[in-house]
Amino acid sequence: MSRINKNVILALLTLTSSAFLLFQLYYYKHYLSAKNGAGLSKSKGSRIGFDGTQWRTVKKFIMLTSSQNVPVFLIDPLILELINKNFEQVKNASHGSASECKFFCVPRDFTAFALQYHLWKNEEGWFRIAENMGFQCLKIESKDPRLDGIDSLSGTEIPLHYICTLASHAVHLVVFHERSGNYLWHGHLRLKGHIDRKFVPFRKLQFGRYPGAFDRPELQQITIDGLEVLIPKDPMHFLEEIPHSRFIECRYKEARAFFQQYLDDNTVEAMAFRKNAKELLQLAAKTLKKLGVRFWLSSGTCLGWYRQCGIIPYSKDVDLGIFIQDYKSDIISAFQDAGLPLKHKFGKVEDSLELSFQGKDDVKLDIFFFYEETDHMWNGGTQAKTGKKFKYLFPKFTLCWTEFVDMKVRVPCETIEYIEANYGVLEERSSHSWSVYEFVLEPKLCNCLIQPDPA
Repeated sequence: MSRINKNVILALLTLTSSAFLLFQLYYYKHYLSAKNGAGLSKSKGSRIGFDGTQWRTVKKFIMLTSSQNVPVFLIDPLILELINKNFEQVKNASHGSASECKFFCVPRDFTAFALQYHLWKNEEGWFRIAENMGFQCLKIESKDPRLDGIDSLSGTEIPLHYICTLASHAVHLVVFHERSGNYLWHGHLRLKGHIDRKFVPFRKLQFGRYPGAFDRPELQQITIDGLEVLIPKDPMHFLEEIPHSRFIECRYKEARAFFQQYLDDNTVEAMAFRKNAKELLQLAAKTLKKLGVRFWLSSGTCLGWYRQCGIIPYSKDVDLGIFIQDYKSDIISAFQDAGLPLKHKFGKVEDSLELSFQGKDDVKLDIFFFYEETDHMWNGGTQAKTGKKFKYLFPKFTLCWTEFVDMKVRVPCETIEYIEANYGVLEERSSHSWSVYEFVLEPKLCNCLIQPDPA
């Protein structure tokens, strides 16, 4: 009997202890944790996601740049898209008011910021302080392409990218440099031999696969996830620029070699033509920008950019290309309103349209419209006397930005193929350690006769 009583008593004690333990766990979870803010409840006063590595890394990076007066601005495409979709909500947010991390806590490997290099006053000091704060930073430098045309300065290196890691997240700081066309440029992120390829997943970077050019953005300050940051005032425009930002340089060294063999024409007439052609190109670019029409340097103007980084003085006109799908019905009236009367119009919108406008001092603006087929592109040409129309065939091409006569303009990325389609195969002639290409400004005809327009 005593044994049975002992077992019953032991069982009751065990049951009581278990019940008490369960009660303690329940009380801690539902009362103490809520009171002390340790739970994950979304009740008022809790802050969701702010203990994550991404947010803490970005916060520390913003503290670092703010303390050193480094005016960085956010260019991360993923976060800018989220901001653009929730812009009204973002505008009404105040510093420290966020209850949930909705932007900087989105899963990703990098957060991308940018700065304008001419505004950075203490680069070396910033780099040292970043490492003291726990960041591991990688600096990417390369030659300044703006100085390639100057023998004494060619080879000077400038910073292009910083990548700073903290814990498992990285900040990519893209360094923008001013260009003479009043736009911003960033360089190609090339890894030199001594750089650890495993430092970060470089292939996932959004910027640096190629040099890029952007309009100079107007900035505004906003608060997201409780942090004050600068962003482009028109985030949608900046986002639209990114996939079309690829930039290619003029070939300054080859241009110098060209002028070593063929002296530059510095006569009064040649200098006057260059001045008038530049002004005409500036006026055309301004007019087409108002219309929202893309254009690129074509024919002899493109050849001048590629061969000698300038305007060919004996070409007597400015040549532009436009995709026919970008044609606007008011393009003629827009140019006439800008002071450029229509000189001639060949073809129709549906086939081989070509427009020519008269600038001052007999400098013409020729606009060729390009049509896309399955495996090639073409533009038309019309014989003024007979009305016969011809197709000029081009391999398919894409557009890149470049700098030409102090302007940011587009050229075909596949420049050599484009020029060869226009003027024939390049003739390369070597001399000593350099080579130049010789062309004549006579377009290559195609045996693709189109029937003339009916009278």
